[in-house]
Amino acid sequence: MSSIPDIALNNGVTIPQFGFGVFLVPPEQTAAATARALELGYRHIDTAQMYENEAGVGEAIARSGLAREEVFVTTKLNNGYHLPDDARRAFDSSLKRLGFDHVDLFLIHWPLPTLYGGDFVSTWKTLEEFYRDGRTRSIGVSNFEINHLNRLAGESDVVPAINQIEVHPYLIQDELRGYCADHGIAVEAWSPIARGKILDDPTIAAIAKRVGKTVAQVTLRWHIQRGDIVFPKSVNPDRIAENIDIFDFELSGDDLAAITALNRDERIGPDPNTFDFIPD
Repeated sequence: MSSIPDIALNNGVTIPQFGFGVFLVPPEQTAAATARALELGYRHIDTAQMYENEAGVGEAIARSGLAREEVFVTTKLNNGYHLPDDARRAFDSSLKRLGFDHVDLFLIHWPLPTLYGGDFVSTWKTLEEFYRDGRTRSIGVSNFEINHLNRLAGESDVVPAINQIEVHPYLIQDELRGYCADHGIAVEAWSPIARGKILDDPTIAAIAKRVGKTVAQVTLRWHIQRGDIVFPKSVNPDRIAENIDIFDFELSGDDLAAITALNRDERIGPDPNTFDFIPD
């Protein structure tokens, strides 16, 4: 298997372009699934306070025998903790659950456009504190649209290193991806296979048959060649192995164009411009 490429973020920190996500992985299965990923060569793990499985990620890394600096770990601020003092307490709790003295990337999970008066800028400035004191090597956002990013640019000092957004062949997000590229913000694609919706797509299936890969592998390869950072999730050991086996082939320009042409502007998740949700 070829090496996973690294992407340099706007502050000089590098992130593996391919990783392992633990969204919807039950807490009791997270350590085992993450351990399997680490055994297979994954060195980038994406979790969140909202997922309630940070402890399992930390446990797997601690038991892996890998040095802490060998694994890039992201977690995200839960929606109920946007107020600065709440964000500080939540961040401290994440470090405790993970068993770390720092994370590699900390994100605002959702902009919450009307909750807290829509004031995600003060939340962002709190993340800047964590960045300045070294407890996170990078900070970024998730589910931020161009209007949200423009507000941050006008009212804060640090440009997000990452914007983690929904991207897949049915939602290619080229306008937002282009904005991020123009402003030095790397894009991470969540739901890279549209939560399985693309697995029956005949266009991708035909490409997969020709190149001898699965539909999921072809779709993940499409992301990689477009420059997206991806981190598919699974608890199935065979699927975890399948997902990472995408670095021994390339898609042609025609293949990339055919998959991109499947765009429907169809979201699997909520619209960030209207989504306001605080979990119980």
